Amino acid sequence: MKVITAPEPLYIQTPSVFLAGSIEQDTAAKWQDTLISLLARDEVTVLNPRRKEWDRNWDQSIQNPEFKRQVEWELVAMDHADLIVIYFDPATKSPVTLLEFGLFASSEKLVVCCPEGFWRKGNVDVVCGRYGIQQVPHLEIFPQIIRGRLLQKAP
Repeated sequence: MKVITAPEPLYIQTPSVFLAGSIEQDTAAKWQDTLISLLARDEVTVLNPRRKEWDRNWDQSIQNPEFKRQVEWELVAMDHADLIVIYFDPATKSPVTLLEFGLFASSEKLVVCCPEGFWRKGNVDVVCGRYGIQQVPHLEIFPQIIRGRLLQKAP
C-alpha cells in the first residue's frame, strides 16, 4: 500500500482510493487511520486528505494559500482516484463532505457509509438511490468493497 496525504505531491498509481468523509476541522474521529490499517496489505494507493499538520484557525478563504492548496489537492485527488469512499460520521455535520458527495454523485466512483444518526442521512439515502451509489452499513466493510471493485480488476 502507498498512502499519499495532503498536501503531498499526487503521484497516483492505480488502483487508487480517495478517503472522503468527516474531518470537521480535525475534530471528527480519525476513521481514515482505521481504514488505512485495514488496507495495509493491499496493493492500492490511498489518497488521504487528512493533513498531518492542520491549523483549524486558518482563514477558510481562497486568499489563504494553505487553505486553497488543501481544497485544490482534494479536488484533483478525487478527479484522479479510481474509487471514492465517503464516511459520514454521525457525530458531525460534515458540510464539506456533503459538498464532495454532491460533486461526485454521478461519477460512478462512490461508495458511501452513512450510519443512522447522521443529521442528513435521508438526503444521502435519496441521492444514493437516485444515482445507484452503493451504501455500506459500517466503514469496516470498505476494504472488502475496495478489493472487489479495484484490486480484482487490476492488471
